[in-house]
Formats: sequence, C-alpha cells, structure tokens
Amino acid sequence: MIDRKYIGHELAPLTVEVERGQLLFFAKATGQADPIYLDEAAAKAAGYRALPAPPTFLFSLDLKRPNPFALYDELGIDLNRVLHGEQAFRYGAAICAGDVITLRAKIVDIYDKKGGALEFIVSDCTATNQNGEDVGGMTRSAVVRNG
Repeated sequence: MIDRKYIGHELAPLTVEVERGQLLFFAKATGQADPIYLDEAAAKAAGYRALPAPPTFLFSLDLKRPNPFALYDELGIDLNRVLHGEQAFRYGAAICAGDVITLRAKIVDIYDKKGGALEFIVSDCTATNQNGEDVGGMTRSAVVRNG
C-alpha cells in the first residue's frame, strides 16, 4: 500500500521556457489546424504576442523534469505497475512562445479500490508565467496495479 503520508507532498517546482519550435511540434503532433498555432503572423493578428500554446500543452512542459517519473521512485512504486488514469486541464492566461512557466505539483489524494488491488494517486499541478499570472493547471490520476 502507498503510504498516505504522501498526501500533500509537493514536488520541486519546475521552471521552463516555452520554445517556439516545441509549440510548433506539439501543434502538428496534435493535429491543430487553426493557423494561430502554426503561423506567428496569424497568432499576432488574433491578438497573441507570439505563437500560443495549444490546449493540453502543459502536460508536455511537465515532462521536461530531469526525471518525469521521479515521484514513483520516491513512493517506491515500480513504473511497470503504473497506468495513466485520468487527466483534466484548467486554462488561464494564454501561454505563448518565449514565456517562462513555473509548474508546482503536489499529491492531493491517494486511495484504493478493489480491496487494494488498485491504488490511485491524484496530483494537481498549477502553472504561472514570468509575470505571476495563472496560466492554468492540470489534475491527473495514476493507477497502480498491485498483485
């Protein structure tokens, strides 16, 4: 069983610069057809200061941690037993190329189902830009298979 003492545990903050090339790659990989995600002139004509981040982009920023799966190591969980459960996004101010985003994540719940055969780790991540503005966040659940 995962020790419930980890509820409230915060990961080290991550600060990362949003790169134009990364935004273009993500937009193409997720099939964005709106020109604001692919063409800087279109983005600026739409009122953005640079290329904006497509929806769900925060997830890819979180993967820039030196070890994106360090939490599972810290909890003593074999990554081979972990499944992606659920993810939800919140949106705030636009994230644009050149922004510097700080992510702060913490575990908000740990619970089990099926008599402990499945354990769930729920984490919440908030994101702010270089001006301290809320640019959104995400909540996600990881499922740990036991036995």
